[in-house]
Amino acid sequence: MSLPVTPNQNQLLAALPPADLAPLTPYLELVPMPLGQMLFEPGILMRHAYFPTTSIVSLHYVTESGASAETAGVGNEGVVGVSLFMGGDTTSSSAVVQTAGQAWRLDRHTLKAEFNKGGALQRLLLRYTQALMTQMAQTAVCNRHHSVVQQLCRWLLLTLDRLPDRELVMTQELVASMLGVRRESVTDAAGHLQAAGYIRYRRGHIGVLDRAGLERSVCECYGVVKKELDRLLSDVKLNQ
Repeated sequence: MSLPVTPNQNQLLAALPPADLAPLTPYLELVPMPLGQMLFEPGILMRHAYFPTTSIVSLHYVTESGASAETAGVGNEGVVGVSLFMGGDTTSSSAVVQTAGQAWRLDRHTLKAEFNKGGALQRLLLRYTQALMTQMAQTAVCNRHHSVVQQLCRWLLLTLDRLPDRELVMTQELVASMLGVRRESVTDAAGHLQAAGYIRYRRGHIGVLDRAGLERSVCECYGVVKKELDRLLSDVKLNQ
């Protein structure tokens, strides 16, 4: 028998004291997040925020030519839709489901009203926003200065941190779109990691065989992002 899905499967909701989570609970709606679903598009009114449980959402920017690159990923550690409580109802980037699963959906009016009360929810969301900004900045640095192998290792490790298993359903075309590189570059990088025994790749699936090997091959960007998120969650627990 499968266990019931609760808000505690999202780390932000789990970090809220019961008194602060209670006003949100009646408005939280568990929704499916199918692969490829577009949650937000540039300039379109955002109606909901999403707190992923088993899904991962990619925030990315698409140029006029159609090229795209991921600026950040959001899994069960975060929330999709920070613009809603940071003063805007639209965003310049897109949000697309990268890994299928579920999420808790909350309408923008409830989120804004509870955020504006201050308290634990406001502090938690602002701290998460800081961690998200760190991830975006580090992604920009990584994409500019580090090899595709290092970028792929960073992306794989961050994805693994958000999932319960080591088998990722992901095509090389999608990974290339996330990293903003040519598909051939991802093929070469994946081949390098597979030859080293770190991953096993078959069409549409990437299995991680040696996480420690990926951690040895990754650049410092993964550690910076992970450290900032861990600090956020530890600070929240200490202040409860």
